[in-house]
Amino acid sequence: MESIKVRKHIRQDGILHLDIPVGLTEREVEVTVIYQPVSLDNADQGKSLTPVSVPLENLYGVCADDPIILDDRGILESLDDELVRAFD
Repeated sequence: MESIKVRKHIRQDGILHLDIPVGLTEREVEVTVIYQPVSLDNADQGKSLTPVSVPLENLYGVCADDPIILDDRGILESLDDELVRAFD
């Protein structure tokens, strides 16, 4: 089971449109949709919610629970082996 979280804007027609590429073709999937309205402050009203419109300083700390650790050893080639067919 995979989990994908998206933030979308519902237009005046009241219909939520979702286009989510999942990397699967010709397969049946079970989809559960849970929605929660979010409140935007007045400065954000009417602005696009795409990553392009998010100020860089708002992204500070997004990896706090899963930090990226850099060292002098570089990237191991064997790490790619674990990803073979991981997304089939």
